[in-house]
Amino acid sequence: MWLSFLAIGVGATIGAWLRFALSIWLNPVHGTVPLGTLAANLLGGYAVGLALAFFISHPELPPQWRLFVVTGLLGGLTTFSSFSAEVVDLLQRQQLGWGLLTIALHLGGSLSMTALGWWSWRLARSLA
Repeated sequence: MWLSFLAIGVGATIGAWLRFALSIWLNPVHGTVPLGTLAANLLGGYAVGLALAFFISHPELPPQWRLFVVTGLLGGLTTFSSFSAEVVDLLQRQQLGWGLLTIALHLGGSLSMTALGWWSWRLARSLA
């Protein structure tokens, strides 16, 4: 049990550091929409699709690896709370269009990227 907590904690730390780095690097690019949060959610969506397909294909792996990657690393990288705060901030500043666009990009983009990640793994496996 303790190994599972450790796997999640280490993964979450690394994921949060990556998200912070993306926000420092990308948020200044656009004055209204924080692109670092969007990049984290889209990258995380793609990676979770890959990871889920990978772990389903490898049930022999210890469960701590999935906890490290999916729950920890990708859970720390992606962020629903930052996304929510950014949308509320846009709406409070009377920027309804930007708020709705941000919602569409995060939700539609993350779901699409997860499906693309899953499909990428399946395609790679079929070509191997």
